[in-house]
Amino acid sequence: MFWNLPTLLTWARIVAIPLIVGLFYLPLPSADINLWACGLFAVVAFTDWLDGWLARKLNQTSSFGAFLDPVADKFLVCASLLILLELGRVNAVVALIIIGREIAISALREWMAQIGASRSVAVHMLGKLKTAAQMVAIMLLLYDGDFGFLHIHARTVGTWLIYIACGLTIWSMAYYLKRSIPDIVAKAK
Repeated sequence: MFWNLPTLLTWARIVAIPLIVGLFYLPLPSADINLWACGLFAVVAFTDWLDGWLARKLNQTSSFGAFLDPVADKFLVCASLLILLELGRVNAVVALIIIGREIAISALREWMAQIGASRSVAVHMLGKLKTAAQMVAIMLLLYDGDFGFLHIHARTVGTWLIYIACGLTIWSMAYYLKRSIPDIVAKAK
C-alpha cells in the first residue's frame, strides 16, 4: 500500500510544498506569483480530500496512508503560514496558534495511540471544519488580489477567515483535550 494511487497523491502534496514556497522567490510580478501559488495550493488542498475518497472507494486504505496524510497536511499548512507570515499577510500570533495546535494535537494523538486510546482523539467534524476554513483562508491570502467585479479583496476575506479558523483551532484543541483527559488521568496513575 506504499505506492497506491491515494498514497501517491499524498506524496504529490508533499512534493508540491517546496514548489509553492519557491514561487515566492522567482523574479516574476507578485500578482503572477500570487495567482500561481493560490492555484497550486488549491489543487494540492483538493488532493487532501481526493486521496481519502479514493482510498475508501478503491479499498486502498493503509496504516501508512493514515500516517502520511495528516503529516502532508501539517507540512502544507505550516509552510504556507510561514510564507504568509514573511509576506505580512498573516498575524504572527495566529500562525503560532495554528502551528502550535497542529504540533500539540499530533503529539496527543501519538501518545493516545500508545496508551490504546486513539478513539478519544479521532477526527471530529469540528476538526474538519477548522481544516476547511484554514485551507480556504490560506488560499485567499496567497492570492491577495481583487475578485474583479465584486470589488472585494481576497486578503480582507482571507484575514477574516483565518481568524475564524484560529478560533476553530482553539475550540477543536480544547475539544480533543477534554475528550482525552479521562484516559490521560487513568494512565497517569
